Amino acid sequence: MTPAAWISLTTDYGLADGFVAACHGVIARIAPAVRVIDVSHLVPAADVRRGAAVLAQTVPHLPNGVHVAVVDPGVGTTRRGIALVTPGGLLVGPDNGLLLPAAAALGGVTAAVELTNPEWRAPEVSRTFHGRDVFAPAAARLAVGAPPAEAGPPVDPAALVELPPPVLRRETDGFTAEVLTVDHFGNVQLAAGADLLDDLPDPPTVAGHPAVRGRTFGDAPAGALVLFVDSAGRVAAAVNCGRAVDLLGVAPGDLVTIRRAG
Repeated sequence: MTPAAWISLTTDYGLADGFVAACHGVIARIAPAVRVIDVSHLVPAADVRRGAAVLAQTVPHLPNGVHVAVVDPGVGTTRRGIALVTPGGLLVGPDNGLLLPAAAALGGVTAAVELTNPEWRAPEVSRTFHGRDVFAPAAARLAVGAPPAEAGPPVDPAALVELPPPVLRRETDGFTAEVLTVDHFGNVQLAAGADLLDDLPDPPTVAGHPAVRGRTFGDAPAGALVLFVDSAGRVAAAVNCGRAVDLLGVAPGDLVTIRRAG
């Protein structure tokens, strides 16, 4: 297998402890020439759906390499550790649905293996820190060119765990969609594609709040709600010079109805 120059890391480990540094250190010991991109370590704890969204929306813009993601509330249980092969790179992490949206963004899973080879792990594996002891060493070995087949037995891609699809319903005068993510700026991303915004009659409301349909934040007056297509191609709500999440009072997983005013 061709070596990779890059590994990316996406976790819910936070920045207050040494967890991220430990993963960097394991990678550096095995693959010292490989560079690491930290995507985010501030995924909300155990929020697999949020981690999956962050990863899937980021990997198309990263160099071809090995992408490690660890949002793993089932660590130490019978859930599998896996490596996925795609046309756009390799993915390493738990088999809990976290990796599959990113795999789809990279062209789809062409092969999958379970990470069972003890030589690919730390000599002693913690029951609660597989990011350091299982996923980081496996990613480093893959990055230096080890074939995925050496990591463990093949897994049928159809048997991989998938997250439940987000809610999206067309209504007679609009649509109802699940909140996928809320970003640092308080923008609310919905599980709806750009076509639904194109079909929406003017003027729109978002959860009963009047809004402007625009292309960017400045298309609405300061303090006003704007509906737009975000950088990931999803319908999103923002407040120009404010925070849509505070105005709407929503969180990931909530449902929001968009319809014509009146």
